[in-house]
Amino acid sequence: MKKFYLSCLLLAPLFMNAQTEIDGIMMSKNNFCFGAVYQYSSWDQYWEGTFKRENLNLGTVSTKSVALMGNYGVSDKLNIIFSLPYVETKASAGTMEGQKGLQDLSLTIKYMPFEKTIGKATYSLYALGGLSAPVSNYSADYLPLSLGLRSKTASLRLMGDYQRGHFFSTVSGAYVKRANITIDRNSYYTNEIHYTNEVDMPDAISVNFRIGYRSNRLIAEAVVDNWVTQSGGFDITTNNMPFPSNTMNALKVGVNTKYTLKKIPALSIIGGCNFVTEGRNVGQSNTFYGGLFYILNLKKTTQENEK
Repeated sequence: MKKFYLSCLLLAPLFMNAQTEIDGIMMSKNNFCFGAVYQYSSWDQYWEGTFKRENLNLGTVSTKSVALMGNYGVSDKLNIIFSLPYVETKASAGTMEGQKGLQDLSLTIKYMPFEKTIGKATYSLYALGGLSAPVSNYSADYLPLSLGLRSKTASLRLMGDYQRGHFFSTVSGAYVKRANITIDRNSYYTNEIHYTNEVDMPDAISVNFRIGYRSNRLIAEAVVDNWVTQSGGFDITTNNMPFPSNTMNALKVGVNTKYTLKKIPALSIIGGCNFVTEGRNVGQSNTFYGGLFYILNLKKTTQENEK
C-alpha cells in the first residue's frame, strides 16, 4: 500500500465547489479527515460564446466561499467524501445584488480496486461515484451572480495514478449527468422559445491531469483541468444574461500544495490557485484558496473511551 494513506486529500477547486476526490491518495481505515477551505475567485472578462468581452454593468464579479469537507476511510480501499460550501457572490458595478447562502451538498464514494508495484513504480486504479444536490432554495436563473445551477448531479469518474519515488502523475475522466431544473418564469428563450418553467440541463465531461512531487509531509503539483459541456447547451446571445443551460466550457491550469506539520502530524495546511485560460460562456476567472485539515483515528478514540 502507498505510504500516504494518512494524508488528507489534496484539493483542486473547480467551478463553485472544490473537488476533493481526484488525487491518487486514500484515507486509511477508521481515519476521518475533516476541515475547511476558503476560496476566492474573480473575473472582469468573460466569453460570450467564443467572443471575449467585458461588461461595465458588472465590473468585477467575485465569489467567496467556505466549504466544510470530510473524508472517512471505510477501509484502505474505500473512502466516503463529502463537501458543503457556503457561497457569497458580488459584482463591483451595476445594480445586480450579490447572493449568499449554502450551495450544494456533494457525496462521493472512492474505491481503489487495483494497486501494484512493479520495480520502483506503483500503479493504481480508482473508480469514483458522486452525487450532489442543492441544500437551499437559491435561484439558478440569476447568473452570473447565482450561487449555483440548482441541478442534482450524478457522476462517474475513472482514474489512474503512477508513482516512482516522489514523482507522480494522475489522470482521470468523468461523465457528469445533470437533472433538469425549474425556474421562476413560465417561458424562456434559448435557440427557440420554450413555454415552460423546466430547463433541460446538458451533461458534461471533465478531464483532469496532474503531475508533481508527493511525500509524507509535502505534496506539490501542477494541474490541467478541462470541463466540456455536452450537446444541448447554447451560447449567450449578444448583450444578454447567461442562462443555466448555456454551454459552459473551461480549460484551467493551476498549482496545489499540501504541507503536513512535523510537530502535529495530524494537521495539514493546503493552498493553491488556478486560472481559466480558455472558455466558452464562462468568466476568465482567477481562483485562490487555502485551508486546514485534521485527521482523527476513530478506532483509537473508541478504544480509549471504552477503557
